[in-house]
Amino acid sequence: MHKRILPIATVAFLFSLIIAGCTKLDTTDIGSDLLPAVDNVNTFDTVLAINTSQGVFSLDSTRVAYSDDHVLGKISNDPLFGTTTANVYVQFKPTFFPYYFGNAKDTIIGFDSVVLCLPYKGFWGDSITQPLKLEVRQVSLSAGGLWDSVYQSKTINFAPAVAGTVLGSKQIDFNTIGNYFTYRNGKDSAKNQIRINLSASAFATALYGKDSTGNNSFRSDSLYKLFDNGFAISAVTGNGLLYTNLNDSAAKLEIHFRRKNGGSPDTTYSAFKLSPVTAFGGPVAPSATANNIVRSRPAQVSNPPATELYLQTTPGTYANLSIPALATLSNRIIHRAEIIVEQIPFSQPSDSYFSAPNFLYLELKDTGATDKWKPIYFDLNPTVGYDPDNSLSFFPGSIDFAYHGGFVRDKTVSNNPIKFYNFNITRYVQQIVTKHTFNYPLRLSAPYDIFYPQYDPTGIAFNNRLAWGRVKVGSGSNPNYTMRLRIVYSKL
Repeated sequence: MHKRILPIATVAFLFSLIIAGCTKLDTTDIGSDLLPAVDNVNTFDTVLAINTSQGVFSLDSTRVAYSDDHVLGKISNDPLFGTTTANVYVQFKPTFFPYYFGNAKDTIIGFDSVVLCLPYKGFWGDSITQPLKLEVRQVSLSAGGLWDSVYQSKTINFAPAVAGTVLGSKQIDFNTIGNYFTYRNGKDSAKNQIRINLSASAFATALYGKDSTGNNSFRSDSLYKLFDNGFAISAVTGNGLLYTNLNDSAAKLEIHFRRKNGGSPDTTYSAFKLSPVTAFGGPVAPSATANNIVRSRPAQVSNPPATELYLQTTPGTYANLSIPALATLSNRIIHRAEIIVEQIPFSQPSDSYFSAPNFLYLELKDTGATDKWKPIYFDLNPTVGYDPDNSLSFFPGSIDFAYHGGFVRDKTVSNNPIKFYNFNITRYVQQIVTKHTFNYPLRLSAPYDIFYPQYDPTGIAFNNRLAWGRVKVGSGSNPNYTMRLRIVYSKL
């Protein structure tokens, strides 16, 4: 699991308040530095055009670790970005082998129910007009359903074969999911938990008879997997994505039963859970998990009008940027150089349901490489020394968002409330105009992880949630929401 980068947007907001109160200082949309006023005597500003084009990540190699939040749901009607399906696959296993229900001296009187439990970690999309309904099936035991449990993370393109029989279903009520509810005759309670009853299925009936005195399915991990190769959880209706964490204590398969041990009968349950990688080599092999995400986009996303660009979080899209005028800009003192990215408003409530990404990321096209990229110089974190051309120090460790920008913000353009992003690249531009360093092409995206395989094959965790966020922004030629580079400078 990657450690997520923590934003410092609050600091940026405080700086912006300070600047707003300074009448002799120029204001910028980022607002993290105090600038001299643009008086066209000592301090000037200029705007450079940005050439832009649309891109789509054709085969995303993002991996979802067993301890990461998983995406589950269906977007059936995003008028801008089309459809998304997100399925979750998981093995919940007994916690030891040979396994038995209850305590060693219990007499099992009867079985009551089997419930698949998933913790609720958030939702993105339309939870009002199209209810989200989930179905549970078993991962197939056929050759296409085998998945190697040794490897704890698989790409979002992976999906094992699934059996056709529905074990259980659940329509999610987002108005009540945060309420406490009780179970086990009022002895236990939970909230923010999705509970899918599998009791009426043949699977539940078979599970009741799989104890160590039965047909040996509980004798070992390998034998149990032949009976239960895992669950496939998918959405059959809905227009949004929910988030769950399979490593959470609330993620489990509950088997409720009645027992007696020298006293009155008692109702209790056993919980099968995700077996972590630390158990590998012991009696319980690590569980397999997978999160398959499939996008189906309309034609305008990959081939938009010249004035539009479409940015979607992983698995997503990107924009290519170039600023030719930077290469010939004369030497000067750069007080501020910032790229401005503005949303083209579409419609409400669509833009509210399908909100813009929380963060965008700007990077450089690596010279001489067919499809390699690298971090932007200097400005990701000006307090940390890093070198995008050095494999040992190519990334600063964390991004200073208060300085660099890249987080979503609000403003009004032509009486339209919109989202916007800014990127402070002052030090990078200063290097170009002073030392005539290379003027790189750039790429703008909304990643979940940042990948630089020439340096690190595992990737760097970014701030966006997987598949959460999309936005249509103005290109470099848009007349109203122009993507541009604004420079505040003084002459030498």
